[in-house]
Amino acid sequence: MKEVQTLEEFNEIISADKETIMIFTAGWCPDCRRLEVFIPEIMEEHKDKAWYEIDRDKFPELAEKYEVMGIPSLLLFKGGEKLAHLHSANAKTPEDVRGYLESLPV
Repeated sequence: MKEVQTLEEFNEIISADKETIMIFTAGWCPDCRRLEVFIPEIMEEHKDKAWYEIDRDKFPELAEKYEVMGIPSLLLFKGGEKLAHLHSANAKTPEDVRGYLESLPV
């Protein structure tokens, strides 16, 4: 999964007409490391979406703008609009993430 490096890159990615999952994370976050164990398999199951990660600590203004209060958080974007948000408290297991992806509105 590619990590977003700049604000411009973030804006370009989320503006695409493709469903994009942006995972807000941080290097010090133990739940984020746990997510890394099972997320590759889930990404394989959902190849119709683009997958990116962004370090919340490098982009605190984006975390605030998109109401990322905890990490990891998975946000769905399409056409520049945030369509869904899986908050950190509900992103602890593969079942949590799969349930979120199956319930998406798009």
